[in-house]
Amino acid sequence: MPKVLAFNRDRRRYTPPSNDSGTSRGSAPSGRHAVAAQPIDIRSARPNAANIAVSIVVPTRGRPQMLNRCMASLVLQDFDPARFEIIIVDDGPSDDTREVVSGWTSHTSGRGPAITYIPSMGPHGPAAARNHGWRAARGSIIAFTDDDTIARTDWLRNGVQAFGDHVHAVCGRVVMPLKKTPTDYELDAKNLETAEFVTANCFCRKRVLEDLGGFDERFQFAWREDSDLHFRLLEYHANIVYETKAVMVHPIRPANWGVSLQQVKKVQFDALLFKKHPKLYRKRIRAKPRWDFYLTVGALFTALIALLAGATGTAAIAGLIWAFMTGRFCFQRLKRTSKAPKHIAEMVVTSALIPPLAVYWRAVGAFKFRVGFL
Repeated sequence: MPKVLAFNRDRRRYTPPSNDSGTSRGSAPSGRHAVAAQPIDIRSARPNAANIAVSIVVPTRGRPQMLNRCMASLVLQDFDPARFEIIIVDDGPSDDTREVVSGWTSHTSGRGPAITYIPSMGPHGPAAARNHGWRAARGSIIAFTDDDTIARTDWLRNGVQAFGDHVHAVCGRVVMPLKKTPTDYELDAKNLETAEFVTANCFCRKRVLEDLGGFDERFQFAWREDSDLHFRLLEYHANIVYETKAVMVHPIRPANWGVSLQQVKKVQFDALLFKKHPKLYRKRIRAKPRWDFYLTVGALFTALIALLAGATGTAAIAGLIWAFMTGRFCFQRLKRTSKAPKHIAEMVVTSALIPPLAVYWRAVGAFKFRVGFL
């Protein structure tokens, strides 16, 4: 029988239920940190469970095949299996995901790390899911990654060894291999390799996360929540070490045509990051507003209004400015990427649509988070 754990809202961690039947009683806890009331599966308790040094937290949602690949790399870590655990937080509880976790639980029974499955009923988003995970953790060090990564066998060992007495957090190296001339989406995704601090590969002391209150759950998408934690670590005067030997391979996922139009809505959370950390945002994210986008959108609306007003000369000039700025943006995106006809067509269409969408979502973010943000 798997152990059953219930969520203790006040302590923000998971504790054994008091009833002898092995099931939690009462209604689900309400509020910001509520999770599912149904049982939370954990493999049978280890005699030395208190000796767990590090907990790996993996948020997931509807990607059982990728999670399966990720878990395969985690259970094979060159690290004493009695000294670490794996916590899977299912942000959209499904039988497929539970079966993947149960399969690895059975496969590693008696010889692998402890594995916990947490079905989260909300709040949703990777930030909230990671909070559920680290608060349930028994290790003093929390290792974060994503469900679409592949850990090298020495990833955990090298990451943990980087912790000296005065180290608060460690950022590992992310490798995103490309085998061909990339698309714009792939080249943009590959920028993760040079990011300062990413939750696809980072380690943090649990007591530091407790001091900081964990991730800000207002970041509801996989966007800027890791930058926010990084900035708060800097303000905390944390000693952050970069360990190049702690390597996480992050294959770039296939994407549908026009994926950039779906991604652009994430920019609304730049407003929240800017509101919380204006100086660090300008220093480390974007030094200046996107004046190219504002000029493009301004020219487009000027051309349309002038055309409706019968001012054809003004409309023509504004139209030329819009066409020049849109063409410039498209050329920049194609400069180092694929020249396949399908990709060129995608860049032409999306380059015309991204500036107005980006300005719209930046305005949404500014209004939503009540901040003057350009």
